Amino acid sequence: MLHLSKVAFGAQSLDHLAERLAVRDAEGPLFLTTRYLPKRHAEIAGLGSLFWILKHQLVARSPIIGFGEALEGKVAILLGMPLVAVRPIPKRAHQGWRYLEASDAPVDLGVGESGETLPAGLARDLAALALL
Repeated sequence: MLHLSKVAFGAQSLDHLAERLAVRDAEGPLFLTTRYLPKRHAEIAGLGSLFWILKHQLVARSPIIGFGEALEGKVAILLGMPLVAVRPIPKRAHQGWRYLEASDAPVDLGVGESGETLPAGLARDLAALALL
């Protein structure tokens, strides 16, 4: 499986990013535009996720539903909701999107061995202290 990573430009926090995506999702299909269709798009569509970089860390992911056409000959990366918090790992910022191999992708945050989910704020705080 293959994923993409992208900087959450303008987002101040994970909650702010989630709010922005929820507003855009309510307005219609949620998508991002890019100039070029990823060459490995078949490995990503319906299986992979877009991992968001915030403050030099991968912090969340949005499922990638597929790819489509956008205005002006651009490509739409179609995203699903909800935004899923992941265990933060360091990632340098970059322009546009980059491939992210499944072996390098962080695991979803807050699911313990018992299967119970921690509250998102608590899970982030524990991860920031390297306790998760």
